Amino acid sequence: MDVKNIKKIGLVGATTNKSKFGYKILKDLVSKGYDVYPVTPNYEEIEGIKTYKSVKDLPEVDVLNFVVPPAIGLKITKEAYENGFRKFWYQPGAESQEIKEYLESLPDVDYLFHKCIMVETI
Repeated sequence: MDVKNIKKIGLVGATTNKSKFGYKILKDLVSKGYDVYPVTPNYEEIEGIKTYKSVKDLPEVDVLNFVVPPAIGLKITKEAYENGFRKFWYQPGAESQEIKEYLESLPDVDYLFHKCIMVETI
């Protein structure tokens, strides 16, 4: 996955809790000029940015970034794949062997584990 080609990011697990990475990542990516689409059923907006209840509601994005526990991430990954998403990025701690096995069973999927989007983007 070429980070240079990423402009629009769906952020699964966005939150208003300033101590959590779902908030820190959102603020970091927005400050770098990315278009961020927060996915959370818990809020209508975060920091003035419209949120989406589900990946099914998202417009087209370049990648889905996950900052949720692996069990939730697997469920949302399956839903996202069924809705046409093919690029997935799992923050450290959001990945699992089960997610890896699922992704590797699919055609035309690109994914990243073990890399933090805040470190990899400029």
